[in-house]
Amino acid sequence: MALVSYSDSESDSDPENDTPIATTPPRKRLRRTDSAAKPAVLPPLPTGFHDLYASSTRISVRDDPSLHGGRKRVIPHVEGNWPTHIYLEWYPQRDELAVLNTILAKCGTPKAVHSLLRSDLGVQLPLHISLSRPVVLATEQKQPFTDDFERAVQESSAKAFNAVPEGLDWVSNTENTRWFLVMRIKRPPQDQLNTLLRISNQTLTTFGQPPLYAPKKIKHPVSSAYKEDDFSDRFHISLAWSLTAPSIDEQTRISGIDLKPLEESLRIEFNSVKVKIGNVVKSLALERAM
Repeated sequence: MALVSYSDSESDSDPENDTPIATTPPRKRLRRTDSAAKPAVLPPLPTGFHDLYASSTRISVRDDPSLHGGRKRVIPHVEGNWPTHIYLEWYPQRDELAVLNTILAKCGTPKAVHSLLRSDLGVQLPLHISLSRPVVLATEQKQPFTDDFERAVQESSAKAFNAVPEGLDWVSNTENTRWFLVMRIKRPPQDQLNTLLRISNQTLTTFGQPPLYAPKKIKHPVSSAYKEDDFSDRFHISLAWSLTAPSIDEQTRISGIDLKPLEESLRIEFNSVKVKIGNVVKSLALERAM
């Protein structure tokens, strides 16, 4: 409920006294209005706040799919191994969240598809673009890996950028155990996504970890040189997931949904890249584009 001001000359202790007499100079106080009043809009939480609570409490140390909607752990839990992920994170604002709900409604997803916009308790969840697959680092690799990646980002031409949605699609994880309803992203003007992916892949390779996408070298038609890898058609933001593969008809229907009318409503800004090792998240700021 909203708050309104009233003076000390008013009394709410005696419901039968409609015209109380002021015995002291009026002072401004606050009281609650009825539930029909428009609630105040709270400012968004600082970005760093979400990093402090990036992991939920572990319920079991063994792989128990019944605790996670039937999902199986891709990387088994081993003492001394640290699950690691590099990504770009996005917390949609209230109006953007409404647009995303509209998109899911257009998709008409069945009950077997689980939204990634909110948790089972109704808490809003962050969305992201992956720059690595889930990998594992040993304890002694954690700090050197973070240092190398941070140095590479600082020395690169990567800048903050805005992402624009391009269309919807279904994609599977590497193990084909889950399928994701995703919003594909257009190639940014300065190709920042490919730049950050190359940094991630190079750092992962140094520590014996696989890249997110397999390198695809394309020979230049008029020389012996090779073009740099371009994975612009792979970058996406997952909106929902399912344990069941979508049918061909479902994939065709989803890919035919036009997102162009909604582009102006989704201002997806990325100004940092995040490295999550275990339950610790390090956020690396990206320089603002001039």
